[in-house]
Amino acid sequence: MRTADIPAFTAFVHARSSALFRTALLLTGERHVADDLVQSTLEQVCRHWRRVRSADSPEAYARRILVNLANDRWRKLRGREEVPLDDGIGGGSVDPYKGLVVRDELMRELQSLPIGMRTVLVLRYFEDLDDAEIGHLMNISAGSVRSQAARGLSKLRSTVDAQAVHARSGGAA
Repeated sequence: MRTADIPAFTAFVHARSSALFRTALLLTGERHVADDLVQSTLEQVCRHWRRVRSADSPEAYARRILVNLANDRWRKLRGREEVPLDDGIGGGSVDPYKGLVVRDELMRELQSLPIGMRTVLVLRYFEDLDDAEIGHLMNISAGSVRSQAARGLSKLRSTVDAQAVHARSGGAA
């Protein structure tokens, strides 16, 4: 990177790193992995800053790098044993804030979805991108985006509904 490009890159990092982290966290479900993913993304953005800077949307370019890195990571881990997420609730104590419990359950279920569905839902509902933008980022058609979103939401709903039925029946389903 040329010295003249450093201020523009630094401004980009300050302006977009929080949004990139939020997306990475939603895709991975783990803070330290999200941090690593953002750092890898920004490293690639830095190496290709001239190309990124001249793109129609440098943020979209960086987001695409992030999504691709997350997909690559998921593919590598696909065959490995699943590592449970730390729920932050120690010793079986009951969380008095039901909204936090529901959010935690939803995040866990989001992490259980296949990476394509998860990516579509994150980009649609957390990044507020339309189907065409998501399709462009993921190299799929807008129809595939809609299909992935519908199937992902259906899976989330069925799991959340099943958990609600289980909870209402006192754990005997």
